[in-house]
Amino acid sequence: MNFSLGQRWISDTESDLGLGTIVALEGRQVTILFPASGENRVYSVQEAPVTRVVFNPGDVIRHVEEWELRVDSVEEQNGLFCYHGTRVDNEEETSFKETFLDHFLKFNKPQDRLFAGQIDRFDRYTLRYQTWQHQFDKEQSHLKGLIGQRASLIPHQLYIADEVGKRFAPRVLLSDEVGLGKTIEAGMILHQQILSGRANRVLIVVPENLQHQWLVEMLRRFNLHFSIFDEERCSEAYADAPNVFETEQLVLVSLEFITKKRRWFEQATLADWDLLIVDEAHHLTVTKEKPSTEYQRIAELSQDIPGLILLTATPDQLGHRSHFARLQLLDPDRFYDYDAFVEEESHYKEVAEAANNLLQDKKLDAKEEQTLCTLLKETDISELLAKAQNGDSDAKAEILSMLLDRHGTGRILFRNSRSGIDGYPSRLLHQYPVPLPKQYKTAMSVMGNIGGIQSPEFNAMRALFPEKIFQEFEGEGSGWAQFDPRVEWLIAKLKELKHEKVLLICAKAETAISLEQVLREREAIKAAVFHEGMSIIERDRAAAFFADEYDSAQVLLCSEIGSEGRNFQFSHHLVLFDLPLNPDLLEQRIGRLDRIGQKHDINIHVPYFENTAQEVLLRWYHEGLDAFETTSTTGQMLYKSFSDDLLALIAEHNCNEDELDHLLEQAAKENAQLRTKMEQGRDRLLELHSSGQGKTDNIVAELEALDNDVILPAFMINVFDTFGVNQEDKGENTIILKPTEHMLNPSFPCLKDDGITVTFDRNTSLSQEDAHFISWDHPMVSGVMDMICNDDFGCASVALLKNNKLPVGTFFVEMIFVAEASAPKSLQVGRFLPPTPIRVLMDKGGNDLAQNVAFDAFNQQLSAVGRQTGSKLVNALQSAIHPLITQAGDIAQAQLESIQANAMDKMQKQLGDEQGRLQALKAINPNIRDEEVQVFDKQRAELSTHIEKAQLKLDAIRLIVVANQ
Repeated sequence: MNFSLGQRWISDTESDLGLGTIVALEGRQVTILFPASGENRVYSVQEAPVTRVVFNPGDVIRHVEEWELRVDSVEEQNGLFCYHGTRVDNEEETSFKETFLDHFLKFNKPQDRLFAGQIDRFDRYTLRYQTWQHQFDKEQSHLKGLIGQRASLIPHQLYIADEVGKRFAPRVLLSDEVGLGKTIEAGMILHQQILSGRANRVLIVVPENLQHQWLVEMLRRFNLHFSIFDEERCSEAYADAPNVFETEQLVLVSLEFITKKRRWFEQATLADWDLLIVDEAHHLTVTKEKPSTEYQRIAELSQDIPGLILLTATPDQLGHRSHFARLQLLDPDRFYDYDAFVEEESHYKEVAEAANNLLQDKKLDAKEEQTLCTLLKETDISELLAKAQNGDSDAKAEILSMLLDRHGTGRILFRNSRSGIDGYPSRLLHQYPVPLPKQYKTAMSVMGNIGGIQSPEFNAMRALFPEKIFQEFEGEGSGWAQFDPRVEWLIAKLKELKHEKVLLICAKAETAISLEQVLREREAIKAAVFHEGMSIIERDRAAAFFADEYDSAQVLLCSEIGSEGRNFQFSHHLVLFDLPLNPDLLEQRIGRLDRIGQKHDINIHVPYFENTAQEVLLRWYHEGLDAFETTSTTGQMLYKSFSDDLLALIAEHNCNEDELDHLLEQAAKENAQLRTKMEQGRDRLLELHSSGQGKTDNIVAELEALDNDVILPAFMINVFDTFGVNQEDKGENTIILKPTEHMLNPSFPCLKDDGITVTFDRNTSLSQEDAHFISWDHPMVSGVMDMICNDDFGCASVALLKNNKLPVGTFFVEMIFVAEASAPKSLQVGRFLPPTPIRVLMDKGGNDLAQNVAFDAFNQQLSAVGRQTGSKLVNALQSAIHPLITQAGDIAQAQLESIQANAMDKMQKQLGDEQGRLQALKAINPNIRDEEVQVFDKQRAELSTHIEKAQLKLDAIRLIVVANQ
């Protein structure tokens, strides 16, 4: 190396030091000052790990006084380079010596880094190219947004999510029956809208008792971090922002909060939102007199929000007028008059009846044939009808499809029922009467008259929890669990089921904590506690301890609130240590196990004190509502009808056969009538449409193939290894990731300081809620891709090719260009022109060999080379490489034009087909809004502009030199 004072060099081993200047030469040592970092380094002249910085004509360089020069020529004067050229700011011709180069100079272009000796490791270049390829595939995938949810692949949910999630500003009512996954459907729609850029700011409004459930569901299933806004949060945020709702993108509030707090509600209406989601929408009621306050609030909010998703399992429960009013929220232009809606709806019934007739395996009579012909008068269906009458299933399917297109609310209302969905287990009740201990009898006798006159519901609730009365009598620290016979029963049952996982739910956290202590101290039974006083992380750990197969908890002891939003379908034994008064809460408890994906019949174990309030409530649920062994859709209605008599019997511990049996007979009779009425009112055509009729079979198959593919795990494990992330095999398809001191990037995406557990297996993620489900949609994967592609990681490399058939010294230059179209995220330009890697492999004669030499096969023949050797090879061939870069740019530009043309054709065809389909449907189904059709014209125009303006950049370069074997 020839050193001179004032020369500029960079460190090969510490590139973050910046641009260095030689300030001293003494004997065999050279001293280099790095002004940008204020560091000095002293090296041996013979072995200094540094590279001389040299720029070439055409480069733009920066002077220490912060002006730029476009280099026209370079000459060497007394060991220093002098750059001649034109100033960028004023076009004045000037020159300066390398000593005056900007100290903070960064080599961002791949070719600059290559020529400056900032050569990356061989494997990093390979990883960079693979990342671009994966990102290309990911952006074009029609499954984007459907891959990453932590949920089973259930066809009807995927159909609704796929159908609605891709719409512009979706406005729909999701009304599947309890347990069919409305929250998951809404989350999947939301996930797609956010990943596609169609929605950025989202407001979710739910009843207060469901806030935590939604917070957990959105975070655990979809990696969406919502913030709960209540009085405390709003008051704190108001100090920092004029509108508190502008401080977060994803906001969760309770319906009660925005109903009662006018000040904060007004701020919510003034904020800009893309999508509004409202759960338990049956609380939005309207009577002839006036709409409820809740309805008015949501109506005012939804006026200026493009997207609206309403959820309710009982759309018609609180009145038909309210059902119409909710449809009016979705599309006020379409549903403008209630009487007109009722008249129109009478014709829906004709369509539904016609569908029912087709679905039944019997021939249609003349009247039924005529009804179908009238309904489908725009099309001659006589030939199809004849085939259908002869049992042709395809003809029946085609007629049904036509009926679905004309169905009144089928595009904005989705409803699936359990009777129409396969895959649900049976529910089996096991009753265990135990005597009321004398300690409770004494406490109840003494404390019974204390407290004055209370409401019937208060008295009933008090009667259901004798342990609470005992604690009031003896003091909070009293050990009720030491003598309660339900505890003895529980210990015996757990021993009997010692190889089974058991979920126990009780009303209060204190009960769960006491039970855990007794099980641990008396029998050393491993139990996990799960209640609302624990943090989300603590709950995750408890759930994981329960889910693990080895050295884990046999029983999970949950409080009512703590168990919200969690599902444990890997267990099929449920203990209800006490019973809730609210029938919806009972269904919610059983629903923790009774989910699609449950592979066993569910055993429901209920210990109760005989001849007490607990027996009254148990018999009410079992004999009156049949709520244990079937899904109760009538519970709230029956509770309202019989609550006065029921609460009185519970409060008085009245198990008198005459009185109680009479009440139960009446309730059972009304329950049967209500269920029959509901069954007759089932809109089977709507359910058929909502289930997707097998349209998602291909999607399920594709998602299953992706789940079983090893490409993602191999890619991410390579990333972990390359970036220095520590990996510990935890077993059962899980890995613990932990940061290390030697990571390339200290801010590795989604990696916490104390580490995280991950899995690439969907089923494992469902049973182990502490494990992140890593998919192509997961923010860790997206973050890794951005981290690699948006940095200079692996963008300049040198490799050796050992091949005896080629002369030693032969070289190739491989370049990766990327074609990119910049556009607003909401346009989803990536569907048509994602960032596209273009590989060019130049030989020294200027020929592109990329089409004949595949990357992977070629890469396997290459071997790494040290940075100093690589720098010498680059310096020796620099003059020959420059013209090849220019030629490669021309080749890539020609490919870009072809890519643009293909993207334009694909975009015009796909959007044209979608618009044409909607226009055809709009002619026969007015539920399609004008803006849904018109948005395609705007999208096509904007996408055309952005595709035409697509740019090409050189992203990575690699020099390959042939060497001896």
